[in-house]
Amino acid sequence: MSAGGDPRALIRGLKQTLRELAAEGLDTLPRPPALPIDASPAPTAPLDRAPETGATAPIAAPVATTSAPGIETLEAIRTDLGDCRRCGLCETRKQLVFGEGSPQASVVFVGEGPGADEDRTGRPFVGRAGQLLDKMIEAVGWRREDVYICNVVKCRPPGNRNPEQQEISTCRPFLDRQLRAIAPRAIVTLGKPAAATLLGRSIAITRERGTWREWEGVPLMPTFHPAYLLRSYTRENRQAVWDDLRAVRARIDGS
Repeated sequence: MSAGGDPRALIRGLKQTLRELAAEGLDTLPRPPALPIDASPAPTAPLDRAPETGATAPIAAPVATTSAPGIETLEAIRTDLGDCRRCGLCETRKQLVFGEGSPQASVVFVGEGPGADEDRTGRPFVGRAGQLLDKMIEAVGWRREDVYICNVVKCRPPGNRNPEQQEISTCRPFLDRQLRAIAPRAIVTLGKPAAATLLGRSIAITRERGTWREWEGVPLMPTFHPAYLLRSYTRENRQAVWDDLRAVRARIDGS
């Protein structure tokens, strides 16, 4: 590794290479390929339009691999989180909502925090907003089980209010560790709080959505939260989210 190399980028390349080698039955380790900087967005279509048959292939099922030395696992992070009592959200939550999906996911969706249904079930995005997110994921040819879905904070804020800065700061290290463990090829932030957290600055989601950003070298696409779409389900908003997810799909396919 060169003196100016990014260890996280090298880890992401190594994990991808291991998956490819395992799928091909090879037992040698080639140099990891570099990830592309840009990919052109695919043609647009409304979010509620069903994808044409054969037009977009689903993400292939991940190949199970053993984590390379030094790469933290999601299981280890969840164990470390434990029955978290690090902030006041523990006093009102029913269940901690860690996240779910493939530990080798190419794309990670990051929301703001659990709602009532998530607090009850312990799973992220299972209420009305989660059902819409499933449709958004499927609309571009993905499957929920092949992506990873989590939130900035792991416990429901009372009354579904926005998480406070102290709560975000307390939970943020676990989110960062989740993303580093998965080493996705792209991150989709859902709504303003998630994008602002990972970008480390205040944002206006209506201006920033659809514009590629980065988190620790990983391409990051801010888009609208499904709950916002439920409140303002206009053709313009649906088209915007469709465009964003198609751009993410094109970038992943191009890499």
